[in-house]
Amino acid sequence: MSAGHTAVTTPRPVVWCEDGVDCGIRDLLDRLGDKWSVLTVVELAQGVRRFRELQRALPGISQRMLTLTVRRLERDGMVSRTVHPTIPPQVEYELTPLGHSLTHLVRAMTDWSYGHHDAIVDSRRRWDGTNPGSGIR
Repeated sequence: MSAGHTAVTTPRPVVWCEDGVDCGIRDLLDRLGDKWSVLTVVELAQGVRRFRELQRALPGISQRMLTLTVRRLERDGMVSRTVHPTIPPQVEYELTPLGHSLTHLVRAMTDWSYGHHDAIVDSRRRWDGTNPGSGIR
């Protein structure tokens, strides 16, 4: 500390919002914490998709869950939905600029996961060995 430095400085927390105001981190976690939203964003990052194309690209997702997922992403402004006046109606989904900006975070999480996968697996194996029957998986 320098002789003229008298103020105490504390490091800024990882998540920081002014005066306790909700800065939107919960909204982001609601989206990123939902595996179908993240996988839908990943698929739509490849380009425009019709509903059935999305469903085929996301094995295990039900029609209802995909409908809820794209509606939530549309509500959040991350996906746009276009209905073409055909019989039957053709519906297409694509990422908005806001949705495309999310792909950078998803890519960072993917890179982190890939880079740390072996360490996480090893840690789980060690923990499970010393905590048998914990019920955590």
